[in-house]
Amino acid sequence: MKVINIHHPLNLNLIDEGPVVLAMGFFDGVHKGHQEVIKAAKKEADKLGVKLAVLTYDHHPEVVYRRLMPEDTKYITPQERRLALLEEFGVNLVYLVNFTGSFSALSPQQFVDQYICALHPTTVVAGFDHTYGAKDSDADMAHLAEYAQNRFKVITVGEREQTGDKVSSSRIRDALDEGDLAKVNLLLGYTFQTKGVVVHGFARGRTIGFPTININHPEDQWLPGIGIYTTRVKVGDKWVNGMASIGRNVTFGEGRPVTVEIYLLDFTGNLYGENVAIEWFTRLRGEVKFSGADALVTQLNADEEKTREFFKN
Repeated sequence: MKVINIHHPLNLNLIDEGPVVLAMGFFDGVHKGHQEVIKAAKKEADKLGVKLAVLTYDHHPEVVYRRLMPEDTKYITPQERRLALLEEFGVNLVYLVNFTGSFSALSPQQFVDQYICALHPTTVVAGFDHTYGAKDSDADMAHLAEYAQNRFKVITVGEREQTGDKVSSSRIRDALDEGDLAKVNLLLGYTFQTKGVVVHGFARGRTIGFPTININHPEDQWLPGIGIYTTRVKVGDKWVNGMASIGRNVTFGEGRPVTVEIYLLDFTGNLYGENVAIEWFTRLRGEVKFSGADALVTQLNADEEKTREFFKN
């Protein structure tokens, strides 16, 4: 998959020649709703025998549209993961636009004329709630055909529901905060995954018989809420089952930072410095402040038993 980085104003020399079917969206999570958009675009591209292209952004538009909020800089799928998933779902070409204040000021007609049409689309595909151009304008899918002026076909993909509710990135973020990985994975249509680097921790786990690896995640990664989880960790080309703790180690004191620690089942080795991927399956329980190390070990033994049972089944 080819990725072309774009900064406003558009340099036409960067644009690939030849027609494309163009899917538009930010696609954080590349969830089931996003997949319907990509699937519809791919079907059209295959029918026409042209490339499937995506027009997306390097960060969430809300970073520009409103005062910066913490949630605007954290993502279900940070850029590297989002692009990998787009490629996995059959995208051939990505136009990755740097979403700036000057870019956001384009009127809907300017956006269509200067950007969409410049990418040579035969067809433009997006979800029913997709918007473009200046905020608080009529730049929605209902008006896109009007702005297109018969220069390309417009396909609008309707709302996707799961368990009676709209599939959306905000629902997935809420479910992550609640530790509801079953809902997260249902809405995504695949197992939620993060990536990080194994770093040194306080090494308390090895003193109580549960040595853990400490994972340093990128700052823009949205993580599950505090709790204990069943996970798999990919080390090199091998997946290893484990149980993860996201928490503050409250048994050992107050005011500690949130850390991600994973106890790997049936594994020994020095993993410091390894880049690892983590798949997240289920939440076993919340974080508890125990009376001491002995009570903690008793609970960890029970957690390990549940984790082994999960993977056995």
